[in-house]
Amino acid sequence: MTLGVVPGAGGTQRLPRLIGIEAALPLISTGRLVKGAEAARLGLVDAVSDDPLAAALALDAALLARPALDDLPCPAPALDAGEAARRHARKRLRAQVAPLKAIELVETAARLPLAEGLAQERAAFLELRASPQARALRHVFFAERSAGAAPAVARLTPAPLKTALVAGGGTMGAAIAYALQGAGLEIALLEHDQTASDRARRNLRKLFDEAVSRGKMDEDEARQRLARLRFLHGGEALPPVDLAIEAIYEDLDAKRALFARLARDLPPETLLATNTSYLDVNAIFAGLPHPERCLGLHFFAPPHLMRLVEVIRATETSAPTLATAFGLTGRLGKIAVEAGVCDGFIGNRILMRYRQEADGALLRGTQPADVDTAMFDYGMAMGPYAAQDLSGLDIAHANRQRKRRAGLPLSPRETGLPDRMVEELGRLGRKNGRGWFDYADGAPSPSPEVATLIAQVAQESGIAPVQQGPQAIARRLVLAMIAEGCDIVREGIARRPADIDLVLVHGYGFPRWRGGPMLQADEWGLPQVLDEIRDLALADPACWSIPPLLEQLVAEGRSLAVLNGTGR
Repeated sequence: MTLGVVPGAGGTQRLPRLIGIEAALPLISTGRLVKGAEAARLGLVDAVSDDPLAAALALDAALLARPALDDLPCPAPALDAGEAARRHARKRLRAQVAPLKAIELVETAARLPLAEGLAQERAAFLELRASPQARALRHVFFAERSAGAAPAVARLTPAPLKTALVAGGGTMGAAIAYALQGAGLEIALLEHDQTASDRARRNLRKLFDEAVSRGKMDEDEARQRLARLRFLHGGEALPPVDLAIEAIYEDLDAKRALFARLARDLPPETLLATNTSYLDVNAIFAGLPHPERCLGLHFFAPPHLMRLVEVIRATETSAPTLATAFGLTGRLGKIAVEAGVCDGFIGNRILMRYRQEADGALLRGTQPADVDTAMFDYGMAMGPYAAQDLSGLDIAHANRQRKRRAGLPLSPRETGLPDRMVEELGRLGRKNGRGWFDYADGAPSPSPEVATLIAQVAQESGIAPVQQGPQAIARRLVLAMIAEGCDIVREGIARRPADIDLVLVHGYGFPRWRGGPMLQADEWGLPQVLDEIRDLALADPACWSIPPLLEQLVAEGRSLAVLNGTGR
């Protein structure tokens, strides 16, 4: 299922004969892996042993006396087994074709002779193998396995990291400390005063309590791990560590002051990493001694659960520093993508462009719920406005205010609408029950106040309403991602288009079965994508421009996959 196909060697027909249809359905329709003990309980294996050869010899006689699997009948399933599996697949694997086809094939095992069932399975496998969903899922599968450092960096041996200091014990910092300790590092956590340090301890305790409730560890292990953490505050002496990660609030001056202290009080070989999600990494580290040891490690929230990390390459970051950072992300079990320095790096830069285009759709006459529905139906985990309400409108507002204070130009695509939502209406999202939607009873409902503001901003901007269907809305928003992604690759911020796809799939809810926006461009055809963006640029030159990389690839008759080393 993870590759968009059904089993192609008889699994949908033989597994039900071995363990029954009810047990086979959830395994085949989801591709879930099972450990040895569960496999034995299900009947997938005969025994679990530390000495498999001896166990096999002991079972030899019993195995020889057993009827061949192909000769076993397939027991009839419970009446609702197939429907239950379909409901689960439609919910957990939304819009994917292969799981539903697999369920259908498993059900045929109880009705058809084995040979006919195998023939149907083979035909389905070959058909699905050539489908867009299978191409997309294969693309993500192989992109994950080839992600990481550039070849020149990957050849280097990472430095061993045994100790780390995390500066900042809020939600992000505490979870980063938790993840690092889980990877075997000894952790010290620094806060600015005792009150903040106590809060950091509570944040860590909550993470350990959650792990116990999920069965990830028992209470004794949780207590022991919490006791091993060292909590520091204020001007206490810092222990010598191999790595220091900053996870404080997004303020350039505060981060610069913190790193000045870390550079002064820690050994010169200590790696210094910022977890900033937007700020200029070069500016954060400007003037520090040994800048070759400085980089960004942008974890995604919650960092102990999300698999994605953007490894941010500052101007002075050395290859050995990058190699060590990628070695750490491997220990953490993360998918790491290298990114250069720009506002928002890869993921948040594309997110800004996506949200700006969504706001443009509002001014052209649609409503937040319509945009969210269009993107959810396209396959996104959440629509852009539900997602903003969840994270808080004040976060992006603060980032735009930061740019204004720094004298940085805002994009002409900024409509002003999100800022007025915060400044004039005081709408912050779910945190105060009023965002793009109202949450009087906890569930989102359209807001007349928001609709009035949208109409007012559209009128002030001289934008006339136009008819926008859900598919047209979704396509235009994805085209915006593609255009920004092409510029990110051309500028060297991302090493390859596949890395952009990984960031969007793992960090922003882009549907895995569509492969990411850059693969989507290849699927649509780059000449068609170029024509559509050219039309948008002619109609709205302030907000759209033709990506030079896209023009070049079309002129050369090549695809974005060429830049991944996988296409033509």
